[in-house]
Amino acid sequence: MSVTRIVVDVKAGSSRDSVELLGEGHYLVHVRAQPRKGKANAAIVKLLRKELGAHLTLVSGHTSNRKIFEVEV
Repeated sequence: MSVTRIVVDVKAGSSRDSVELLGEGHYLVHVRAQPRKGKANAAIVKLLRKELGAHLTLVSGHTSNRKIFEVEV
């Protein structure tokens, strides 16, 4: 199993949940959840797991709009 990192720019409190590929290893994620008490982070992880079909871990940017995830492929 190998691990790769992806960069995710987040728009929390959006009107929709969506994932857009901006470039290799760079995504834009819109989530309805508000950035309070980890709700947006949980929504991002759920949405990315569904989109990528892989296990991922948030490694940086817990309180930022730019996050770095490790993805196990």
